[in-house]
Amino acid sequence: MEKVERLKLFLKRHSGSLFLCSAPLFFAALVVALISPILKPQQTQLDPAMLEALLEDPIKNENNEIISKQNKRSLDTQRLDLKVPNADQPAPSLEIRVMLQETKSTSNVGANGPWQLQLRNGSTWRTGQGMLPLSCSEGRLQIGGDKGPNELWLRPKNGGIVALDAKSYRGELRFYCDRAGLVIVNHLQLEEYIASVVGAEMPSDWPEEALRAQAVAARSYALAHMARPADPHWNLGATTRWQAYDGLESESEASRVAGNSTMGLVLSYRGGIVESLYAADKKITIEAHGHLGASMSQHGAKELAQQGYRFSQILARYYRGANLARLKRSA
Repeated sequence: MEKVERLKLFLKRHSGSLFLCSAPLFFAALVVALISPILKPQQTQLDPAMLEALLEDPIKNENNEIISKQNKRSLDTQRLDLKVPNADQPAPSLEIRVMLQETKSTSNVGANGPWQLQLRNGSTWRTGQGMLPLSCSEGRLQIGGDKGPNELWLRPKNGGIVALDAKSYRGELRFYCDRAGLVIVNHLQLEEYIASVVGAEMPSDWPEEALRAQAVAARSYALAHMARPADPHWNLGATTRWQAYDGLESESEASRVAGNSTMGLVLSYRGGIVESLYAADKKITIEAHGHLGASMSQHGAKELAQQGYRFSQILARYYRGANLARLKRSA
């Protein structure tokens, strides 16, 4: 009891100084409590179509072995026989958004035939054909001599081809203004995008198996960025910082065959989509750094293909531990 009384007397005599000492700590704790919700990382929200693009079971070879398992057979004898998709096996219907340009200058846009400029709600703002100049002024689109809204979609009629300056693209173009100026985004089907990327990343006269390996790697890379977009308005860019993409300019019969013959195939690691060090979520990315650290050498893929390696063997050589999986058809 005597110790308790002494403690009470101490607190009474020094309450003022104790308050001064504890006040900064209390204030700091209050600030942390207030800003912690702001600092908390935001969870990535996947597009509804991405949720439907779930991976099927890993694809196995004729001996019921997954591509990554090398304990029973060496890499040189490992095989993965795949049937070429046909009309009865529809492609996953996934749309990718590729940022083609951010500029403060004027661009020329149009289509190879009649087109419509539509608002976000789908209503038609203007129709026409040919090319027209486009820029941003005071946060609004400047179309020729007319002021437009902040955002417009250019949609070709009858499945036509859209154009940006000297290049042509499949799909549609979306324009909007932000602080960087005019932003132009190409919306198109994933498999159409893959055919262009393969042609831009590898010469089309390279061996077919190297092109097929490139198609799978490019598709996996694209899917990773569809799950974790680089920007709220687009998934990835069109330059070599991402994957080279030149629209119809880089398409060829060989690049289309490479895409079609591997349609829907991706690299998978523990249920996630990976492309070298890229993955659909942070956990898989960290694991992939340890298990899939080396990316595919394109020239190495060419040399392996010339030696008779199939695309699955080439991928197994560079992405050790990965499986091949096929995307399910999505709505």
